[in-house]
Amino acid sequence: MQGFANFMWLLSLALIVFSGFALVDAAVRREDAYRAADKKTKPFWLIILGLAFVVNLIFDILSFLPIIGLIATIVYMVDVRPALRQITGRGGRRGGSSSDGPYGPYNGGR
Repeated sequence: MQGFANFMWLLSLALIVFSGFALVDAAVRREDAYRAADKKTKPFWLIILGLAFVVNLIFDILSFLPIIGLIATIVYMVDVRPALRQITGRGGRRGGSSSDGPYGPYNGGR
């Protein structure tokens, strides 16, 4: 039984870290990037992710609310964050040109 309790504690800690990372990431993104990516506003995501973080801190992992917070955090991480990174240019290859393809620079077939 102690092993299960340790596993649940580690899982709860992982959820707290995951939702905390998403909250910090949402806080450092530019406000206009949310509008440009056609996602909800920055305050909306800060409130949702902040609530998810607090719920993960307060409630046990086996209750219903942390699962809702986890879903909101996953939606941010797999849908909103990649769109924001694409808009702000902080993603993908570093130091590449806008004409670089997946296998190197594209030179128009020359």
